[in-house]
Amino acid sequence: VRASQRADVQSFYFLADYHALIKVEDPARIQRSTLEIAASWLACGLNPERVTFYRQSDIPEIPELTWFLTCVLGKGVLNRAHAYKASVDKNTAAGIDPDADVSAGLFMYPVLMGADILMFNAHKVPVGRDQIQHIEMARDMANSFNHRYGEHFVPPEAEIEESVATLPGLDGRKMSKSYDNTIPLFAPRAQLQKLIGGIVTDSRAPGEPKAVEGSALFQIYQAFATPAETDGLRQAYADAGRPEAWRLDRHNVGHVETAEDRVEHLQRLRDLQDETKGFTAFICWTFQEENTRLRVEPAGAHAYLRTQALARIFLDNFDNVQSSWVTQGPKIGQVALQHGANDLGSIMLEENVVSSAGTRYRMTVPEMRQLISELGYEPRQRDNEYRLMNLPA
Repeated sequence: VRASQRADVQSFYFLADYHALIKVEDPARIQRSTLEIAASWLACGLNPERVTFYRQSDIPEIPELTWFLTCVLGKGVLNRAHAYKASVDKNTAAGIDPDADVSAGLFMYPVLMGADILMFNAHKVPVGRDQIQHIEMARDMANSFNHRYGEHFVPPEAEIEESVATLPGLDGRKMSKSYDNTIPLFAPRAQLQKLIGGIVTDSRAPGEPKAVEGSALFQIYQAFATPAETDGLRQAYADAGRPEAWRLDRHNVGHVETAEDRVEHLQRLRDLQDETKGFTAFICWTFQEENTRLRVEPAGAHAYLRTQALARIFLDNFDNVQSSWVTQGPKIGQVALQHGANDLGSIMLEENVVSSAGTRYRMTVPEMRQLISELGYEPRQRDNEYRLMNLPA
């Protein structure tokens, strides 16, 4: 999707319903899967006005080209195809006919893929590392055809993004519908939670540093995150054993979570704090929808204050609970000091974090001092570790 947004790239994306026939014989399932995959592409940001987006079966020239390529490709090349060899090896190990249950469709699959690529003279094909062989086969087909009939096809090159060269599935193997280990984008919330909760993770105890190598969760996250976000998670894995690296928990409410989700989050925080003593403060924020694709009814001050008060009672092992005037405004931030918060927050740091999501509240040091004094409290300045300083606020 990122490559499709470049002005110097002409991109082609298709729904491989012919390929699906190799393993799926239910027409209704293929139709449903085609629509779901199309919706997934669009949901992930593919803009059909910038790319050619089509269904494989709508282009009759593709199976026609498949036959032409079949006539110029040696059978020995297909004998070495990974999918075919895997089936043969499995049957051989079971002591049955090596070609048992191997359809001609499975055997010829690389030729159809070659036709998909060569039809549009693709120069580069983004693939996982396990698909490199198919690109090499497509090059063989192009060169063989060009040798016989003249220069008609561009020999394609594989383009591999190393960070997602082979994306792991739920069971740690390569993510594939054949292994039934994918994460369905449009699955109900409960099903998604169950599937993701079943991913095998590092067995080291909470609080111990974790390695990103071999971590399925990290690799899946890396496939969607920016380089900066990936570096942040990598550092978080390494810092897991250093409680001072955690310091704050920002609890965001008012998006798609339920009341049960909020309580579960608080319970996990309290358990983790009991184990590590790593957090210095808890901050409750409300979801800000500007510049996001999530459209929900804002939580409002009432929900914010209820959650703030609940957190103060529930998180009895947290020394500090911070108000969030940056999402609720100065006055509600002041009221939060009467709902469990013992800290009004800072001036600029939090504003820079959340202003990109639509907050417009601003406050000066004298204004903060006044809000605190109006409640009968003494304003004091602190450092980032929530240690009181000798300086006046």
